[in-house]
Amino acid sequence: MAVRTTKSIAGSAAAVAEILQRSGLSQAELARRAGIPRSVLNVYLRGHREPGADVLTRIANAGGLELQLQERRPPVDPERASKILVQVLELAEALPFRPRAETFPPLVHRLGREGAGA
Repeated sequence: MAVRTTKSIAGSAAAVAEILQRSGLSQAELARRAGIPRSVLNVYLRGHREPGADVLTRIANAGGLELQLQERRPPVDPERASKILVQVLELAEALPFRPRAETFPPLVHRLGREGAGA
């Protein structure tokens, strides 16, 4: 049996919980076989600490499982995202252009006025 881990670091608690559930062992027995205190395993399960890769591997092996890495797919299909971006940009170009009213006159005019008053 293998545990496929595509979970983020925040999901390490879920990975440990899956190992515990799939192994059918108690927390105490899984911790004993992994060579870690039960309290530490419990902290990992609650998500208060994150196990390192080596400890996570030991926990999986203690439960009769192995960790496997697999290529991560991007969360968004790049082809679809690029088509949507092109559509949005085309829409933006089709909108009428209205220049903003100037909040301040150009610097040249301001300097010219100040110089004329002095």
